[in-house]
Amino acid sequence: MMQFMLLFSRQGKLRLQKWYVPLSDKEKKKITRELVQTVLARKPKMCSFLEWRDLKIVYKRYASLYFCCAIEDQDNELITLEIIHRYVELLDKYFGSVCELDIIFNFEKAYFILDEFLLGGEAQETSKKNVLKAIEQADLLQELCAFLSPSPVMSTLMCLCTDWLPSLLLLLLLLLLSTLHAELLSAWHLFLCPEHLTLSLFGGGGQST
Repeated sequence: MMQFMLLFSRQGKLRLQKWYVPLSDKEKKKITRELVQTVLARKPKMCSFLEWRDLKIVYKRYASLYFCCAIEDQDNELITLEIIHRYVELLDKYFGSVCELDIIFNFEKAYFILDEFLLGGEAQETSKKNVLKAIEQADLLQELCAFLSPSPVMSTLMCLCTDWLPSLLLLLLLLLLSTLHAELLSAWHLFLCPEHLTLSLFGGGGQST
């Protein structure tokens, strides 16, 4: 199981951290400081795997960012390397040529993508399509909640009904189609029976006095 994941820049600036084991803030800062210094001190052609304490560290550099994961001794390093690459692919697909600034200014999206991909330090969804679909639905819900923000009650209801959103949209579509269907039937009836229109226009039923 993955213990934690760190994203940091070439200058040693921490951009994202996700911990899957309970640790104190002091211990987290100590681990982060040690690992950042250790990884940045390694040469580019050195192996991406290293042993650290009782864990194995797997890292990979993409542009100006280092993605660093700590795994247990019995875990597979190549699978962890593939997990890092898949996460980078998801970020790149969502942001479009992702860069360090995207993660800095949209860190909540980076965390959300990671939570959709990993759960408890294990990969819960390997399909990029499914992960991105879940993110798109969350973005749509967020936009609806922002649109309804003047009404706190409606905003709360929409935020609580995440799973009902597709059904709600389908219901609104069916109501719209039924209304249009009734109007079309009425127009078609008048087209086939113009005498009704004539009688209504002259108002007397066409009877002579």
